[in-house]
Amino acid sequence: MAKKDNTYEQICRDIVAHQFSPIYVLMGEEPYFIDKISDLLIANVLKEEERDFNQIILYGADVTAVTVLNSARRFPMMAEHQLVVVREAQLIKDIELLTTYVQKPLQSTILVICYKYKTLDRRKTLALAAEKNGVVFDSKKIPDYKLVRFIVDFIHQRSYTIDMKAAQMLSDYLGNDLSRLSKELDKLSVIMSEKSLKSVTPDLIEKNIGISKEYNNFELLKAISVKDVLKSNRIIQYFARDPKDNPIQLTLSVLFNYFANLMICFYAKDRTEAGIMYLLGFHSSFQTENYMSGMRSFKPMKVYYLIDEIRRTDAKSKGVNSAADSDELLKELVYKILH
Repeated sequence: MAKKDNTYEQICRDIVAHQFSPIYVLMGEEPYFIDKISDLLIANVLKEEERDFNQIILYGADVTAVTVLNSARRFPMMAEHQLVVVREAQLIKDIELLTTYVQKPLQSTILVICYKYKTLDRRKTLALAAEKNGVVFDSKKIPDYKLVRFIVDFIHQRSYTIDMKAAQMLSDYLGNDLSRLSKELDKLSVIMSEKSLKSVTPDLIEKNIGISKEYNNFELLKAISVKDVLKSNRIIQYFARDPKDNPIQLTLSVLFNYFANLMICFYAKDRTEAGIMYLLGFHSSFQTENYMSGMRSFKPMKVYYLIDEIRRTDAKSKGVNSAADSDELLKELVYKILH
């Protein structure tokens, strides 16, 4: 019986075990997981010598639903399966016409529908049929608070470890652009293999990705949480000298998430380190340190005011009612935070 709403990990395990479904609908706003699953299917369904006659890659901008139907209804040649991958399927205007096939798919065809940046309407017949007869995966963006865990797991899967500060540096610098994050982590894995290293450290990141281990958003938050005026100003001065690698929008996003979470902490029933870690969904006490410091350094009303100030600064940085440079805007904001 077909499985419904699989997790990414389970889908990948099944594919590697050659437990294929006749239908895969890979949809959602995070393209990284969609690409990884479709690439894994391409690598596993067919042997290399079978691909010329049995692998079809279609693009939504160039085909109609009828083209996909005709491809899916073919039978494999000298192979157990044929693989039909439809990339950018969200561009197929008449995609609901695939319903008739998805309701009664050929077991010899593996049809992969990559529907990026949006989702099919699960109330309509195509999605309902796919859920009944195949695998439907909703690829969602990883929330910021889960990024560190994603980075740690990514590195562990390659048999390495990573310093928690290093993981936070990567999370703050790269954000939840998983494709970019994956490329940087793959690069680190290659470097570590070549140098026989076992752990990712802040030094390794500084040398190979270009994130300063002393002047970054993680260190800025740490300084702000204890109201270290001197260190905070040194960091934003460093940012001002290299705005391309330290864009104000990234810093504002980090500050906004921090103070929004800090406001939640103030109203937590359990304000111990363990309680805050559970409340915010963290996996390490290391991630709670800035919040424990922040609750000692700031008052709730101050934080409420600062959240509004960060929003105003973000608007100004995009040219709304302001012509100020990014470094001046950040300097003014940090002054308001610390005084």
